[in-house]
Amino acid sequence: MKYGKMVEAKFLRRINRFTAFVELDGREEMVHVKNTGRCKELLLEGARVFLEEADKEGRKTKYSLIAVYKGDVLVNMDSQAPNQMAAEALAEGKIAEIGGVDFLKREVKFENSRFDLFYHKGEKKGFIEVKGVTLEENGIAKFPDAPTERGAKHLRELIQAKKEGYEAAVLFVIQMKGVREFKPNEERDKHFTEALREAAAVGVDILAYDCRVEVGNVEIENKIPVTLQ
Repeated sequence: MKYGKMVEAKFLRRINRFTAFVELDGREEMVHVKNTGRCKELLLEGARVFLEEADKEGRKTKYSLIAVYKGDVLVNMDSQAPNQMAAEALAEGKIAEIGGVDFLKREVKFENSRFDLFYHKGEKKGFIEVKGVTLEENGIAKFPDAPTERGAKHLRELIQAKKEGYEAAVLFVIQMKGVREFKPNEERDKHFTEALREAAAVGVDILAYDCRVEVGNVEIENKIPVTLQ
């Protein structure tokens, strides 16, 4: 997944879920934050960040915050990127557990949910729910970084899809390199963790992949071990 024109800035402070101030070319600039999560461990005063210049006129902000350095690791924190990357990776057959598909569609309704990806593979049909991961602690990627009832609801719907004969998977896209495993964040959201374990127990695939992150480009790369207990 490629971005448009990128510029480097220094993070100053976050105003709300959607906006922050950075220092750019010696001045303060208000930017759009493309991630409504807490991201407190990423958006620290003085952090090096990378912004995409908007190509639309009439926007309140000229730039969107796309990536940030956490130490020497560049983290993509664009919450819209994982779905696009997952669609690209699936179309290219890069998700080994699923393999090549014959048909792929985004945002498909099932029951009371709208899953991120729907595919056909021969006579099989399947749903994939994609979750972007930006939280890392001591080499372990974790999700979520805040309670998400919506996330637990999606897992329950995946369980139902699996029971009805569909293939079903949840794909955690870890938006950085350098992690050694993925775990659900039970400390932050016990209900999501329990739902994830229930999903695994009925055969929903729990997948995690890291990403190669560059300034202006990000793509899914390697499978990461998942630990549910």
